[in-house]
Amino acid sequence: MPTRSPDRSSARRAGWEAWLVRAVAAAGVLVVAWVCVTAWDPVVHGHPAYAVVLVVTLVGSVAAGWRARRGLRLSTRRRRVAGLVLTVLGLLWVAAVAWLRPFAAVQPALDAMRPGDAVTVSETATRYVLAPADAAADGADGTAVFFQPGARVDARAYAAVLRPLAEAGHTVVVAKQPLGIAFLAAGAFDDARVALPGPARWVVGGHSLGGTVAVLEADDADGSTGTDAAPAVGLLLYGSYPAGDVSGSLTAAVESISGSEDGLSTPAKIDASRADLPAGSTFTVIEGGVHAQFGDYGPQPGDGIPTISDDDARAQISAASVAFVESVGE
Repeated sequence: MPTRSPDRSSARRAGWEAWLVRAVAAAGVLVVAWVCVTAWDPVVHGHPAYAVVLVVTLVGSVAAGWRARRGLRLSTRRRRVAGLVLTVLGLLWVAAVAWLRPFAAVQPALDAMRPGDAVTVSETATRYVLAPADAAADGADGTAVFFQPGARVDARAYAAVLRPLAEAGHTVVVAKQPLGIAFLAAGAFDDARVALPGPARWVVGGHSLGGTVAVLEADDADGSTGTDAAPAVGLLLYGSYPAGDVSGSLTAAVESISGSEDGLSTPAKIDASRADLPAGSTFTVIEGGVHAQFGDYGPQPGDGIPTISDDDARAQISAASVAFVESVGE
């Protein structure tokens, strides 16, 4: 009875493993190309971390594909297992890179990023700033706003809803988060206070996951720590809620703005957050509003169906935000 030679069996196994590596490498190249074609603008205007990840993915994929093309030499069982583990990790990496593709800002947010007679706009690798054109408005008595975007959302997507705050005389700083994840930008508020020492107090805000991180930042900087930095006197939540109970520690005023049709931060979740926020927190519900209407970045998977227009929702959110910031600045 004929038997399969060990050398031929090993060669077939190595060939199959080489094709698997080539497939993962090709997927890596395709994902990078897809992101560049469909989200080039938010990648360029976002935090540089994601651009670095794309470059690393492309270089690693090309290198792995070239090595597999030349043939794999996995002579021992340990090496074969190590090679398979690395291939699986590579596949997970590629999937993560695809998932991290940002939701790109759309109009009217992009128009709101343009400077005008009333508002100046500046941008760095880690933040953008909407400031009153009148420099005196950002003096020692001013109240500024620091904002954390939602997960994977282009920071510019919030320009239209936040610009009325700058037009009302308040400097607005929006964080560009590494990989679009707010928890990776947990120190961004402290950095902003160092970079912009003018304001006497701050309102910290955020959308969705950004709001969850904003709660932590406001709690740490609400004046109870005894630092010399300008304190956080307000917390502004857009379709968001705290991860834990801060009702006994947070001294800043709280305004929670939510949408009645939000499919992600649902009305039930917002209502449950009342117990985790300080007594006296105010809750504003945008009737007919959904999660994605707190910014301008298109529809979001899992969200509800709005029954009001984006313009109507944006106007109500902006009006409530300005009223809140004005109230804590008095």
